[in-house]
Amino acid sequence: MSEPKSLGILSSMPKRHHLLFVCSLRSLILLVILSPELLLLGTSLQLQDNAYDGLLFAIHPRVSEDENLVPKIMGMITEASSYLFNATKRRVYFGNVKILIPDTWKARNYSQAKWESYEKANIIIADWYRKRRDDPYTLQYKGCGEEGQYIHFTPNFLLNDNLTATYGSRGRVFVHEWAHLRWGVFDEYNNEKPFYMAGHNQVKVTRCSSELTGIFVCEKNTCTQENCIIHNLFKEGCMFIHNNTQNATASIMYMQSLSSVVEFCNASTHNQEAPNLQNQMCSLRSTWDVIMDSDDFRKSLPMAAAALPPPPTFSLLQTGDRVVCLVLDVSGKMAEADRLLRLHQAAEFYLLQVVETDTYVGIVSFSRKGSIRALPRQLRNHKDRRQLSSALPTSATANTGANICSGLGMGLQAIESLHGNAYGSVIILATSGDDGDISNCLSTVINSGSTIHTIALGPFVDENLEELSTLTGGLKFFASDRASSNGLIDAFSRISSGTGDIFRQPVQLDSTGEIVDIHQHVSRTVTVDGGLGKDTVFLVTWQTSGPPDIVLQDPSGKKYFTEDFNTNPGLRSSYLRIPETAKTGYWIFWLNNTHSSPQALRMAVSSRASDDGVPPVTVTAHVNKDGVHFPHSVIIYADVKQGFYPILEANVTAVIEPEMGEPVRLELFDDGAGADIIKNDGIYSRYFFSFTVNGRYSLKVHVYQENHIRRLPNSIPGSHAMYVPGYIVNGNIQMNAPKKSTGDGDIQVQKWGFNRTTSGGSFSVLDAPTGPYLDVFPPCRIINLEAIRKEEEIILSWTAPGDDFDQGQAASYEMRMSKCLQKIRDDFRNAILVNISKLIPQPAGSRETFVFTPGLLTEDQQQQLDGETGEGNSIYLAIQALDEASLKGPVSNIVQAALLVPQNTSSVTARELLILRGVLTAVGSIVTICLLIFVAHCTFSRKKKSRKKDNRAKLL
Repeated sequence: MSEPKSLGILSSMPKRHHLLFVCSLRSLILLVILSPELLLLGTSLQLQDNAYDGLLFAIHPRVSEDENLVPKIMGMITEASSYLFNATKRRVYFGNVKILIPDTWKARNYSQAKWESYEKANIIIADWYRKRRDDPYTLQYKGCGEEGQYIHFTPNFLLNDNLTATYGSRGRVFVHEWAHLRWGVFDEYNNEKPFYMAGHNQVKVTRCSSELTGIFVCEKNTCTQENCIIHNLFKEGCMFIHNNTQNATASIMYMQSLSSVVEFCNASTHNQEAPNLQNQMCSLRSTWDVIMDSDDFRKSLPMAAAALPPPPTFSLLQTGDRVVCLVLDVSGKMAEADRLLRLHQAAEFYLLQVVETDTYVGIVSFSRKGSIRALPRQLRNHKDRRQLSSALPTSATANTGANICSGLGMGLQAIESLHGNAYGSVIILATSGDDGDISNCLSTVINSGSTIHTIALGPFVDENLEELSTLTGGLKFFASDRASSNGLIDAFSRISSGTGDIFRQPVQLDSTGEIVDIHQHVSRTVTVDGGLGKDTVFLVTWQTSGPPDIVLQDPSGKKYFTEDFNTNPGLRSSYLRIPETAKTGYWIFWLNNTHSSPQALRMAVSSRASDDGVPPVTVTAHVNKDGVHFPHSVIIYADVKQGFYPILEANVTAVIEPEMGEPVRLELFDDGAGADIIKNDGIYSRYFFSFTVNGRYSLKVHVYQENHIRRLPNSIPGSHAMYVPGYIVNGNIQMNAPKKSTGDGDIQVQKWGFNRTTSGGSFSVLDAPTGPYLDVFPPCRIINLEAIRKEEEIILSWTAPGDDFDQGQAASYEMRMSKCLQKIRDDFRNAILVNISKLIPQPAGSRETFVFTPGLLTEDQQQQLDGETGEGNSIYLAIQALDEASLKGPVSNIVQAALLVPQNTSSVTARELLILRGVLTAVGSIVTICLLIFVAHCTFSRKKKSRKKDNRAKLL
């Protein structure tokens, strides 16, 4: 883009942002120096003196209690620690490991959990929904070298020793998954492309290293590799079975189950030709190269040769009573822009609908000093909820500032009144104060064992506020002053108990707001889908006095009116709780503005699961960075799933709202292109870089899907330990039990579709330009370039990038080729240019196709290709996109294809002439011999006939 881009509103105090950012960083560094224990809080897991400390396992509360499960976890980690230590050449091992026992199990001699929770765990132990599957799995949807989200094991995988035959020992499997989680490397096998063509149409196995041996098997019988190919397609049922005894020592990311495999593939053993995710995502780099570039290995040296790591130690923790304290700002700034009123609306909705039954909840307010408004009490029914909500603050204290530390101190005091400590508790801190002194109480708050969720109201909140969330593993939110914003409702709705039990947690179906003109109305259709309907609440809030006219129609046509809602005129809110189970289908809202001026009307809907056997569809949204400096971008992620199964083909829209200015809407995709690295994994993502001001931005995600037929996928894309179908043992094929179907297999008719809305928290932006700026964003990397050979053509396809990352439309493409893989990887700009000038890029997200033939090469290029060294007739191709400002995107993944290159008759080499002369001489000799044999045969025949005539004459 050659034209300058116009930015919106300028942030009012950019110098203040920079100064406070520096102060925040200094205070954080000081605290870490003073209190080493802080290193283990918030993120938990740390590498110290070659040992990983704080690794957190968590057992899902719906896993049946089994006394053997915890010992199996301990055995796995003990084996994994030694295996990891050797595989990393004596660099790292596992130190202290925490195992979180759910409160659904009997209380034993367990320590009390502090801030640890299921939702913060590095490794989760949980069952899959419906049909059993036991693949060890890592949720990994970021780029090469970036950490994953968590490792998932099933209880059956840990308890069933028979599965070690198909996956290998548990310790080895854990190291395979650990590399996904910690170092962001990918699998080196490919179930969809187990073989590939190379060289002279040779079949090769997608493996690393290529030294691993075995035989081809067709329908469980041995066969040659040629039997696996039918017209350049791989025959169904053909597989490669490995010898159980090997000499090769790599690679753990391919097949850790082999006893000889004790290393990651390095530069010398890595198979760059294999069509696997590691090569695709990491630009052909070996897993060991990526691991060595990690922060872990930059700051750790191998241990001395004689030193041995100590065995891991284990801490068994159990969650106790769920205790929450609302710490709410009532300082003078809360009277501005209806902040306290909207905070009261959101907090009441949280108490009445969101917080789980049997939770202990207290309320504290603060300005210069803190005050306990209600000590924690257990919420067992709706009456308890209503009574507690009456203690919420209703007025702000004029001309006062906010002492956040005073509020937090009083909150901890209220929590400690229950059990004497704040271990495992949660504080929800909502403030608009510019305190500046949060560092004074950071150490106290962090060491209390309480998790702090922060909500910033308005544009002038202390820049240090988010440190409280970061260091305790809490969530961070921002709610703007826009009258139509529902940011506070969204923030409170996002805060859960952290147990992972989605059957007990509310699901937010919808949340929206709009400025409505005089005597105009707004309508909204919300879907209550199958599996939901319990404890369903419709909430309406408004900006000025007097409620709007409300009409709510259920799927059967029954209507509810304003008088059917519980209305609080002073709070400017009305809610309706549907008795029993809400009907499945479309619920239609009509809100009519009866006021004498335009006003903001807001609504929200939530419900709970009605069937313990069917988990509801859930959405989790977040960004990849808490803070960003322009011109860097953030990536927005939305994980849409049912249980652990991805929901495909949903419509996902992110709404990003700055401190000042209008929100930006951005559609997210699950297409395996741009920011989305894996197609059809239920993770929808997109780059975001339209920063209009400095400061905080809030993220909200809307998801909907219309009625359609859905089938749960037969396999889950992503990072798995390889399922081994069998081995060759002493020359005999020994097959393992066939893998069970991983999908449900049943067609699910989603008659009504579904709606979901969730908050993705907040992030901060610094150094945003104050006016027009030149184009600084190139097209994104093409990560799904594919090549298919069809006769003498190569059909190339990929997803179009944008002018700016994955948005807009690129100006042109540059494609290059080489017979040398290293050349196109390391020196792309000097590889052979392919004439692709006639291909005009389509808008981002479109599917591009280009047919490559040898005729596209000039005579000079053909000679250059002939002069390159390479195996057989294979060529390698890659592509990059350019925008109007000539900014180039990164080079794509590299693809391999076999090419029949026509030879130029005007440039025959001496060697070729020698071969041709020899062939002609041989042919001439063969022809001469044949002629001599023919003449001799004819002469002999004539003599024979002459003798017969003489014999006849004698007889006569």
